[in-house]
Amino acid sequence: MNNILAANVEIGEGTIIDIPSIIGKCPRGAAEGDLLLKIGRGGHIRPFTTIYAGSVMGDNFQTGQGVSIREDNVIGNSVSVGTNSVLEFGNRIGDFSRVHSSCFMEMVTIGRHVFVGPNVVFTDDPHPMGCPRYKECKGGAVVEDYVRIGANSTILPGVRIGRNSLVGAGSVVTRDVPPGSVVAGNPAKVIKQIDDLICLKGFYEKPYVWHPYEEME
Repeated sequence: MNNILAANVEIGEGTIIDIPSIIGKCPRGAAEGDLLLKIGRGGHIRPFTTIYAGSVMGDNFQTGQGVSIREDNVIGNSVSVGTNSVLEFGNRIGDFSRVHSSCFMEMVTIGRHVFVGPNVVFTDDPHPMGCPRYKECKGGAVVEDYVRIGANSTILPGVRIGRNSLVGAGSVVTRDVPPGSVVAGNPAKVIKQIDDLICLKGFYEKPYVWHPYEEME
């Protein structure tokens, strides 16, 4: 087995692409070589990953195994996308964010230093399937900087998850989440504030006093 590497691909110095991977696959409606795929320096693309032409990844980008990344994704520096995750078109992911294993997203905007736990699903169509105007409707979610989203959560179309908030595992987020809040449940509701959280083992005065959260203004 070998990698399949399209012609219109730019790969930065030091980036490793494990065999077998498909890099620069032509998306539907485009001709071979029409769209550029750019991957920055110092990255690591792990086996069985497919990345389509028409996207940009920054430096130190990493994938787990079996990741699928479609066209029109813009991904910042030092971002990781976990095993078996699927990024459909139109996502924007900020620096230092982590998308864990088996996640799904389309038309989602994610800020810097965001953690998306395993099996999180972002939806973007309030009336699936087949609405010809769904891209112009609510679109995907907006996740602001320093947000943490717990495993197995579902994020509905068009919601905004505010800066430095926490979504509890298994939540269904149907409406905007205020900055600095903790939400949980189905539908997710505010249950407390980030400042109310405690360190269960007493290692710290409270959670999120470590890097990078101590740098927040």
